Amino acid sequence: MVETPWLKNYEDGVPPSLDYPRTSLPHFLQESAEAFPQNVAMTFGGKKFTYRGLQERVNSLASALNALGVRKGERVGLLLPNSPPFIIGYYAILKVGGIVVSLNPLSVEREILHFLNHAGIRTLIVAEPLFPRIAEIAGQSSLENILVACLREWAGVKKPSGRSRLVIPSGKKKGIHLLEPFLEKYASKKVPVVPVEPENEAVLQYTGAISEGIRGVVLTHGNLVANTLQIRSWVVRARKGKEIVLSVLPFFHVYGMAVAMNVPIYLAAAMVIIPRFEVMGTLQSIKRYRPTFFPGVPTMFVALSQEKSAEKYNLSSLRVCYSGAAPLAMDTMEDFEKLTGARVTEGYGLAEASPATHCNPVFGKRKPGSIGLPYPDTLAKIVDLETGEKVLPPGEVGELCIYGPQVMKGYWNSPEETARTIRDGWLYTGDIARMDEDGYFFILDVRKDMIIAGGFNIYPKDIDQVLAEHPKVAQAVAVGIPDRYRGETVRAFVVLQPGQTATEEEILDFCRKNLAKYKVPTQVEFRPALPKASSNKILRRLLRQMVIEEEKKRVGYKGSRVLGFE
Repeated sequence: MVETPWLKNYEDGVPPSLDYPRTSLPHFLQESAEAFPQNVAMTFGGKKFTYRGLQERVNSLASALNALGVRKGERVGLLLPNSPPFIIGYYAILKVGGIVVSLNPLSVEREILHFLNHAGIRTLIVAEPLFPRIAEIAGQSSLENILVACLREWAGVKKPSGRSRLVIPSGKKKGIHLLEPFLEKYASKKVPVVPVEPENEAVLQYTGAISEGIRGVVLTHGNLVANTLQIRSWVVRARKGKEIVLSVLPFFHVYGMAVAMNVPIYLAAAMVIIPRFEVMGTLQSIKRYRPTFFPGVPTMFVALSQEKSAEKYNLSSLRVCYSGAAPLAMDTMEDFEKLTGARVTEGYGLAEASPATHCNPVFGKRKPGSIGLPYPDTLAKIVDLETGEKVLPPGEVGELCIYGPQVMKGYWNSPEETARTIRDGWLYTGDIARMDEDGYFFILDVRKDMIIAGGFNIYPKDIDQVLAEHPKVAQAVAVGIPDRYRGETVRAFVVLQPGQTATEEEILDFCRKNLAKYKVPTQVEFRPALPKASSNKILRRLLRQMVIEEEKKRVGYKGSRVLGFE
């Protein structure tokens, strides 16, 4: 029996357990549309959409997908930035019983192709500017239907863009359709009724390194409903139909999917949709739309706090801010709270848990450096690193394990990996942590190789593989170096082939052509050799420590911050 010391530190009003209806997220949208039909659901580029309008568009797209032959259990892809078509596509796919596969719009062609084929995606909704990438690879993929969304038509732009519009061939024979007229065509059609059960698959969320064999996290309708209600229960003072959420976290990321889209829709909140985080644009949106909730990542809070003109924008509407995806420095939290008057709370999660599992109390006791307490109905334990079977007492360090209704069904078509990660219902996170006497958890290290830069999870072996493909490179390895602003930044260490010369820009340019922008190293360091173990494996962590020690010597380290770490 796992002890639950965290329950005594729950904020007043947060229940230890919840009731989970046997329903789906589209039902939550329907409830919000029926209760608040004229409330603003989405604001995008100055244009507003009501909850009734959102529900009608979801129904139209559900009818269109049904006409295209999308059936229960079929994977349907989304390659879109934050925008109304993303939300409409996501909920329409779930409504017809399909499985949502959100693809990162920053991905390059080779990465997108890998995901399309791994998931067996037959139908894809893509933003018009990204269509050329799909056109380049469509013939090598399983794609049959492509719906192209023109984002300008969803924004309140008074004058059309001066850029020439991309000419996209449309027509049934080629399987390419413009999304907007497609919605109009099916606006009056009968909406398909597809019964779904909590255990049915709803989302396929990719994680892991492509070079090692990506892992598709399968989340069920029950997982998504449970996590939506868990997160909502944590914010006791949230008011249904009254809140405004700054939706700048990317929806394609499981964190943004949950806290910037699914929870707001359950709350019938207005989502201020921002496709890409920029300091001034975000400040202007806060000033104009007066959001009350702001889920973000540390780099956002750092950038906004450090902007000298931020006080001019009147950020006092913000009441609650969530921070996740990377550790939040205490001084950043304090600076942002001083700037806005909002309460910033830090939490933890991972794709395999839909994603949220822990959070500090919003208005209760927070502990610096802690990821907080487990959510309602969530059990957590620390186990020994050797066997993973011995439960460790408070204060001791081991692997964090999670048990709850938000834990994934498993990995897509990977029963062996699923069995290694989920044992007797417990999710083994791979993160090294400890729990204190009060039930607060602290993440100390990441057991698996992963770099977290600006809130993005980067698997260094993907970068290693691309570097190794360069004809002048003999050996190479990507390392996450501590960074005060981004959390970590990617540095590539390269050993060239005998007799070869290369510049840093040459290597970086090669990476830009073959990697998503956020994975591209910020620096390339050429070395005559790399440290290796007796097995000939490059010692990535030793390189990281060597860089930190070198930087300490360079700045004359005497206990102050170096490279963002103490």
